[in-house]
Amino acid sequence: MDVLSGGRLRLGIGIGWNEVEYEALGEDFRNRGKRSEEQVEVLRALWTQDVVTYKGKWHSIPDAGLNPLPVQRPIPILFGGMAEPVLRRAARLGDGWLPQFGGFEADGKTVNAAGRDYIQKMRGYITEAGRDPDAFQIDGRVTLGNRKPEECAAEVEAWRELGATHVSLNTMRAGLSTPDAHIDAMRRFKEALG
Repeated sequence: MDVLSGGRLRLGIGIGWNEVEYEALGEDFRNRGKRSEEQVEVLRALWTQDVVTYKGKWHSIPDAGLNPLPVQRPIPILFGGMAEPVLRRAARLGDGWLPQFGGFEADGKTVNAAGRDYIQKMRGYITEAGRDPDAFQIDGRVTLGNRKPEECAAEVEAWRELGATHVSLNTMRAGLSTPDAHIDAMRRFKEALG
């Protein structure tokens, strides 16, 4: 994906909430956070080295590699989630965060206090981890729903106020029935932003 996109891939990861999914895979739901930390280490090694030999608690790679390697080395990893351990893990290991809250009040223009508090907490954790909060990506989400793309543009400004570096448009459940309709909604949203 990174090669096909010319080096624009950003990988969002989350540990999930549904224990049944882990049961079905024969995995332990309780260690999923720690296991994801090791997986990030493995991914970064695979994305930056021609040949990887790795032996961790959960993963073992004997002399393997990817071909072709990605354009970005490594690909940015963004963590999704709101639980305290996720915030701290993202601050310590991630290149960014996918917050799971709306950054605006019902008017679509006013930044909400809870969103502001979460962003400040994350910035504090990044600083505690000895990292630069300004180099950390925050990807806000705007949901189209039953609105026109142009009506969502004010939320982008709210996310910008919160410190978001990126904003994604969610077109699911917007009554769009074809890929072209989704693409058109995204194009109109982009045009509304100027």
